[in-house]
Amino acid sequence: MAVTENSVGQRRAAWRARAILIGPAALAIGVFMVVPLLLMAWISIHERDFSGSVVWDSYSPEAYLRFIFERNLDDSLSWNFDYLSIILRSVWLSAITTALSLLVGFPTALFMATRSEKWRAILVFLVTIPFWTNLLVRNYAWILLLRDHGTINSFLLWTGIIGEPLPLLHNGFAVSVGLTYSFLPFMVLPIYASLEKLDPRLIEASFDLYANRVRTLWHIVLPAAKPGIIAGSILVFVPCLGSYVTPELLGGGKTMMIGNLIGLQFGAARNWPFGAALGFALLSLVLIAMTIYALKARPKAGSQ
Repeated sequence: MAVTENSVGQRRAAWRARAILIGPAALAIGVFMVVPLLLMAWISIHERDFSGSVVWDSYSPEAYLRFIFERNLDDSLSWNFDYLSIILRSVWLSAITTALSLLVGFPTALFMATRSEKWRAILVFLVTIPFWTNLLVRNYAWILLLRDHGTINSFLLWTGIIGEPLPLLHNGFAVSVGLTYSFLPFMVLPIYASLEKLDPRLIEASFDLYANRVRTLWHIVLPAAKPGIIAGSILVFVPCLGSYVTPELLGGGKTMMIGNLIGLQFGAARNWPFGAALGFALLSLVLIAMTIYALKARPKAGSQ
């Protein structure tokens, strides 16, 4: 009996210790994440009056209907896909950025993983250097490079390759380049972490069995890098969806993404219900991406 009571007391002490450790984190998540989400949900089902204030005593799905409809002067609804096109553009630009980051990041990570220990440390350091510079400074640097009389156009004009400046700034191209540059380390480092664990003897064995470089890459290197590719794709795609600064500066207001649209609704437009609904749309896209990641990252039955 004494042993049983002693065991129960130990379990209670263990639970108290866990509660003390988890408590601060749970409190922070509740205050800074759950409560704001509930507040956004509450705002999104209300209406906005002509002054821009939220009408708290009325409930309406107006904010969600606005994704694909607009209300006419006679209070009827008509189709309007302007906001939906911005959401789809955000997904498209995020997908392009992820693909470009993978295209550049995979060879970079493979090169890093095949160097000596000394060079690996130096290369990891070089990859993380962009994080040492403020995001605004990096975007303004790209403006200097891409503008009509910037470095790139000036060089191309000087060499005679082009006769007039190329429109490299304030479009989807500039936004994709800026986002790729900003998030490329998030693709390189996870892939590098996966390839670093690859046993070089597997590659040597592949060559000993007369496999060429392409077959070795496809059957040995890529499977080893798959966890890093999946993780890197999520780490690039998800923050790209909600990017605000890069589309604002490099897009010049002509390539609006969902983050800019949310900021506009909470700011100048003063339409908090619609801004909250857009926030939940962004959250839904993130949850979809995370679900796909969870399904892809889950080990298959029977795999080691």
